[in-house]
Amino acid sequence: MSSSNLRRLQQLTSQLNVNPCSDTVIDPKKSIQDERLNPSFPIQELTDYINGGAENSRLKKMVMEQLERDPLWKVDDYPNLSLEELRVRVFKKVKSLVSYFMNEPLPMFYLRFEVVNLVDPGFYTRVGVHYGLFVSNLQSQATPNQFAYWLEQGALNMQGMFGCFAMTELGHGSNVQGVETTATLDLDTDEFVIHTPTLTATKWWIGGAAHTATHAVVFAQLIVKGKNHGVKSFVVPLRDPKDFSLKIGVTIGDCGKKMGRDGIDNGYIQFSHVRIPRSYLLMKYTKVDSEGNVTKPPLDQVGYGALMNGRVSMVRDGAIFAFKALTIALRYAAVRRQFSSTPDQPETKLLDYPIHQHRLIPLLAKAFALRFTANEVKAIYENLLEVIDQAKSPESLKAAMNVMKEAHATSAGLKAFSTWECLDIIERCRQACGGHGYSSYTGLANMYQDFAVQCTWEGDNTILTLQLGRYLIQSYLNRNKGELPPGIQYLNLLSSPEKMKSTCKSNNVDDLINLNTLVQAWDLACASCARDAGEAYQKAVNQGQTPEQAFEFASVERLRAAKIHTNGYTIKQFAQSLQNAPKSLQPILTRLAQLHAVNTTVEFSGELLQVGYFNPEQMSIIRDQVKTLCTEIRKDVIPLVDSFGFSDYVVNSPLGRYDGDVYTAYFDLVQRNNPPVHPPPYFESLIKPLLQNKSENAEIINMEID
Repeated sequence: MSSSNLRRLQQLTSQLNVNPCSDTVIDPKKSIQDERLNPSFPIQELTDYINGGAENSRLKKMVMEQLERDPLWKVDDYPNLSLEELRVRVFKKVKSLVSYFMNEPLPMFYLRFEVVNLVDPGFYTRVGVHYGLFVSNLQSQATPNQFAYWLEQGALNMQGMFGCFAMTELGHGSNVQGVETTATLDLDTDEFVIHTPTLTATKWWIGGAAHTATHAVVFAQLIVKGKNHGVKSFVVPLRDPKDFSLKIGVTIGDCGKKMGRDGIDNGYIQFSHVRIPRSYLLMKYTKVDSEGNVTKPPLDQVGYGALMNGRVSMVRDGAIFAFKALTIALRYAAVRRQFSSTPDQPETKLLDYPIHQHRLIPLLAKAFALRFTANEVKAIYENLLEVIDQAKSPESLKAAMNVMKEAHATSAGLKAFSTWECLDIIERCRQACGGHGYSSYTGLANMYQDFAVQCTWEGDNTILTLQLGRYLIQSYLNRNKGELPPGIQYLNLLSSPEKMKSTCKSNNVDDLINLNTLVQAWDLACASCARDAGEAYQKAVNQGQTPEQAFEFASVERLRAAKIHTNGYTIKQFAQSLQNAPKSLQPILTRLAQLHAVNTTVEFSGELLQVGYFNPEQMSIIRDQVKTLCTEIRKDVIPLVDSFGFSDYVVNSPLGRYDGDVYTAYFDLVQRNNPPVHPPPYFESLIKPLLQNKSENAEIINMEID
């Protein structure tokens, strides 16, 4: 045998030798049990704090048990289902959820829906389009009489009506004001004529349209007496509920298989001069009478504040799906062992490697920051609804408009931030699980596919971030014209050159990672970036550009300002949430808040150093604290994950099992869904002809034989 072949054989032999430490293999179940021996905080108390109270925790647990025991809610075989099978499976569940919706108090139903979202995002979307978009639009845009009429037609109980939301078009998404579908008033018949004038005006990606919807809320240009009054919403019947035949002039098709959420039947719709009664225009704000008189209230855009609910809920989604992904990756890291420092010792847990801690524990801290930020965004939205509801006079409408501007900018920026960060967390968790993370049966690959759309729908994330950046520029320019909203009061720092030149005076570690210190640093960075964006805009205006051109000229600066703002916002919200936390939870939550703030500061060290609050030596000390804080939090990682309160059914991943028995569960799941077939069905047609093919001209190769 040649020397090169001998060396290769020796290498293979050494790698295939049985590891002497195989006798010291530790049961995965014991590995994870050990992680729970001495938590530094009461786990259930943290669960209750996350959920907003012990009663909410109890109700969520009840919903998890109900779903797990219902045969219709079997989900562990989803990877093996075809597109058609998945859609059928999803729709079989609709009737039971409608029953809950009709009979449960709304707060309870919202809790149920949050759990449903984690279990089956496709189903959540399929039903959510009807209730969260179609019915919500009726509620926010219809007059009381109109809303009562559509309720009588079955909008709530889906008896005679299943709705969809037709806003997006083949050629228009984020620019809603640019949609091409028209709604032209015919004064002779007192009807609106809904029409798709071009191919790009085709309503596209409409959830529920392909197979399910009987009605749609359609966004179209309102045209009366030849004048365009802008985009308004109309209820348009699509199918006859009795025989499901398409209404005259309506064409519907299926958008087909997608990256994820195949349980929702996205479709396209074209309208060819479809006639609807004039009263099908939702007239809570803009009204059109039979003579073609159009009445618009002052600041009628206030009415669209109610449509922010989708973005608000997606900030929460970013947090809870990050929790789910981290449950899988961190529990797996607590039982997976790899390599040993000495031959007679067990292999080391992944979670005990500093680099693995650095990969995942800062993400855990960020997920908590997202959760507490979501609570604040929800509070802002609820306050907006109250202000809108009470706005009657011109003065109160103007005040409501100011509140809506802040709520819109905040929800837009944080929707983008939360969904971007969550998608990144899911992918990092998948990679942290090695090869097993690539399997469709371990949960993370499918979670990524299902969640990715959150970065696009309800507004493309980059566009939404730019909208926040526009708001920051406008606020910068108008900062001296009245009291600033709480979220941007850091702009007041710009009035004091001395404050903008503030520096941190201490090199003490405790001082540097103090949350007040870090919040102050981020306020300065946010103010500085907003000023840079505002000055870039003003420069363009001074050069003769229009305001819109100037905003585009400053787009890079406003994107940067918005990203700094949202990161600083989460740091501040996490810090403020500690004030309401029980004393027993404050030590661990403080450490998590510090880790999130420190890690984010290191990530954006360029901006923080540029503003001058920290010097390079201080930034180096702060950077070292990422590792230190990860080490301190390490012993509580599994108790922290347990505090999310997810059952194994909700986690739906053998790698994230509570009892740590990951390998048995994984093997059984794969084998159950893929029973061995011998020979494979294409053996005779493909494999056998290949293997038994004997070429007459086959060359005999001389092999070296020692």
